[in-house]
Amino acid sequence: MFRQGDVLIVPIERMPCGLQRLACANDCVVLAYGEATGHAHAITAAGVALFRDPEREAMFMQVAGASPAALEHPEHGTIHIPPGDYRIIRQREYFPDANRIVED
Repeated sequence: MFRQGDVLIVPIERMPCGLQRLACANDCVVLAYGEATGHAHAITAAGVALFRDPEREAMFMQVAGASPAALEHPEHGTIHIPPGDYRIIRQREYFPDANRIVED
């Protein structure tokens, strides 16, 4: 399991069915944008793909190849994610009237 700020990356055994592959530009996969700073939790590497489960509003990532992919963010240390399948979870805050995504 890996955490970078408000992003949690959990290894999974296999990818679920029915996922939609999300587009990425120049081999850059953005896991989350920081609402407070505008910075992104991003991986710039070939062989990394991001997917969305439209029914559960869940995000998944696949890292292919032999080398780890570097997850970078200007305010956090770089994390090296080994090849495999992952679920991406955004940390949430509880408030009595609602849950909301943490602003990083």
